[in-house]
Amino acid sequence: MASAEGQQHPLAIYFWIWGLLFVLSFCSYMVDYLNLQGNLRWGLILLFMFLKAGFIVAIFMHMKWERLSLKFAIMGPPVAILVLISLMALEGHYVQDNRIDNYGESTFEPQELPHH
Repeated sequence: MASAEGQQHPLAIYFWIWGLLFVLSFCSYMVDYLNLQGNLRWGLILLFMFLKAGFIVAIFMHMKWERLSLKFAIMGPPVAILVLISLMALEGHYVQDNRIDNYGESTFEPQELPHH
């Protein structure tokens, strides 16, 4: 009779990551509690969000123990989308700055049409 082969992961790693997720969530709530503003606020929120998502995918979804080719196949498209969104954001700022330089600041209020 052949024995079933399988991976066994120690439970301790799940408990450590679970605790780490609570700490990261606490830090994320502290950003709101301390009433941080501006780029620091959004940078910390995004940092904690990506760290939590990364730990969940790596440990609880077992990506840490998968082959490298599967990791690239699963994580490649979201990374490519993030890169493209970043490029579009950079382009958007360039276009907006160009419009302001050439046409002036806009209030985005509709103007009345001339009566004939």
